[in-house]
Amino acid sequence: MEIFQTIWTALTTPNEILVDLFCFPLYFVEATVNMLLFVALLKLNPSRKSKVIYVILISLIGFVSKTFIPNPYAIFLNIFSAIILIHYIMKINFIYSIIAVLVPNILNIILELFWFRFYQVTLNLSQEQLLKVPLYRALSISIIYVCTYLVYKIIKYLRFNIKLEHIDKKSKSLFTINALLAIITICTQLYLITFYTDNMSIGITIVSIVSLIAYFFISLYNLLNTTKLATTSQSLEEAQLYNKTLVLLHDSMRGFKHDFNNIVQGIGGYIDTNNMEGLKKYYSQLLKDCNRVNNLTALNPNVVNNPAIYNIMATKYHKADGIGVEINLGVFLDLNEIEKYMKIYEFTRILGILMDNAIEAASECEEKIIHVSFRKEENRNRIVMLIENTYKNKDINVDKIFEKDFSTKSKNTNSGLGLWEVRQILKKNNNLNLYTTKNDEFFVQQFEIYY
Repeated sequence: MEIFQTIWTALTTPNEILVDLFCFPLYFVEATVNMLLFVALLKLNPSRKSKVIYVILISLIGFVSKTFIPNPYAIFLNIFSAIILIHYIMKINFIYSIIAVLVPNILNIILELFWFRFYQVTLNLSQEQLLKVPLYRALSISIIYVCTYLVYKIIKYLRFNIKLEHIDKKSKSLFTINALLAIITICTQLYLITFYTDNMSIGITIVSIVSLIAYFFISLYNLLNTTKLATTSQSLEEAQLYNKTLVLLHDSMRGFKHDFNNIVQGIGGYIDTNNMEGLKKYYSQLLKDCNRVNNLTALNPNVVNNPAIYNIMATKYHKADGIGVEINLGVFLDLNEIEKYMKIYEFTRILGILMDNAIEAASECEEKIIHVSFRKEENRNRIVMLIENTYKNKDINVDKIFEKDFSTKSKNTNSGLGLWEVRQILKKNNNLNLYTTKNDEFFVQQFEIYY
């Protein structure tokens, strides 16, 4: 009986060392619950290994910083450490990493403000008792984690998630500034909770809670509206490009319809005179115009179904068409699959650079032709983008073209960097390859994405 009395006395008497030891396992609980929350909110799919590594590292950082670093510096360290760990371990961008840290922390602050004040009013406990008595501290933290877990279950049940698409640089900057202000607010509120709750009236506490909730949701709402506006702008730009394609297609079809009788009569003239050589030449010229119509038909958002890739291809097609370069396009897969295996931003950079080089090289030739195809080779577990173009300089060194500042064009600040930048992207990704070859007719770039 005396042992139980000793244990009870230890648990109900202020003891900071015992609080730290007693709460050590709760750091892992906190990290796990917060991770479940942001994974559900952002609809992430990290591996089991990534989850375990994140929970262990962030828990140890939290324990060490709480033990050896005074507040509010420990809070700053925990928040920025979490952002960095989520970015690298979960492999998501910094925007999502910041959201993943802000949401659980803001929720925890709101819950702490509420429960701490609730205990003080209903149980007549002081701030020192809540923070330094092991039993009260463990109990209050556990209730907060249970509430966070319930919020996670609600988000998962409602399938509510935050998805940010096509954020431009300006929006990213605004969000980053907003996030930094939010982090400062979080740290300040935690500091106030720790040291000044006893001196804060209920009214001030309520105002703090309401202000924090309002600040967070208004900021998030504004960010989501900004991203929607950016998405709408991109869709409008895509529609304008498609309308331009439709105009060209319509004009080509009108031309065929208008000249159909003349075309048939021309064919008849060669047949009547049994001039097969002339008919072959006539047919090849006619086929070229038919291919142009077919390519315009292929340049369709339903075929090139990834907005970023469509934007690049439509822009490059119209650029090539304006200087008489023919682009033959073939799409034999769902282009959205590319995003599963590499960053679409990096893919479009590579596509744009290779297309610019192909257009420039083809424009110098008598036969101005580019063949572009996208296909999936399931037997080899890869996606292949093939770009073939006619070229004039048959002596070009296919190894030297990837060197920095190497260029066959006149020297300027932009020349000699494109393929070098492609090589830098390839070095960062171990599932990407680019094979460059040439023959008497075509210069060939075969870009491969392995999965």
